[in-house]
Amino acid sequence: MRRIQRAALSTGDLLALSERQRRVDAQRVVGGLDVAATWRNARRTKLLRRVHAALCRMAGARERCMYCLDSLGTDIEHFWPKSPHPGRMFQWPNLLLGCAECGRRKGARFPLDDAGRPALLDPTQDDPWRHLDFDPQTGIVTARYDRLAGAPDPRGLATVELLGFETREALHEGRRRSWKRLAQTIGRALARADVVAEDLVAELAVDDDFGLLPWCFSSRGGQVEPLRELRVRTPAVFDQCARLVGSPLELSGDHNILL
Repeated sequence: MRRIQRAALSTGDLLALSERQRRVDAQRVVGGLDVAATWRNARRTKLLRRVHAALCRMAGARERCMYCLDSLGTDIEHFWPKSPHPGRMFQWPNLLLGCAECGRRKGARFPLDDAGRPALLDPTQDDPWRHLDFDPQTGIVTARYDRLAGAPDPRGLATVELLGFETREALHEGRRRSWKRLAQTIGRALARADVVAEDLVAELAVDDDFGLLPWCFSSRGGQVEPLRELRVRTPAVFDQCARLVGSPLELSGDHNILL
């Protein structure tokens, strides 16, 4: 999972979505709303085809699922599931691009915390690596351990469990391969006389199929070779890379702690 910038829809499409949502809300009041049929009919319209195209552009050139980043994003996914939450069915901030496997695993399940907020991470609203961790050897993404709480991050844990991130071997293999390419690129950079942060990040971005760069340049990733060597040899470059990729963890002044 990686942070995804939500695109802006045209005013006309936003108004059209709002009108469809108004109709749904009106049907809910009088009763008899068929959520599945309403969405199925809407999905055939030019409006929803344009929405789908916008989500594909948001996902990037490979148009991958915004949750797992591995499978092709096949359809519009409702972050708040449409069946239990029809009041969000046509709200643009609630629409993502998802794959069949993530959609099957998530279904209508949508855990909320004690304050009624989503436990599942929203890649267009949340920074996933504030809640998730990565094991380069296994390729497994887990919930980040919260040392202050003495327990795994609750939103990271809910996301991993809901989407099966720890049990999907194909995801593990894809991340291992991506990590291997990233490590090789960093190794080549270390062999050069000078390492320029902007150039290195541009090279790494080509290999980063799974949104791993913010983790790589966090205090956690900075303990793993060859990132550790890069951090120790060129701490300013490491910190600049962290800023460029939007690392969620503060790095300045941490070098002595991590040594």
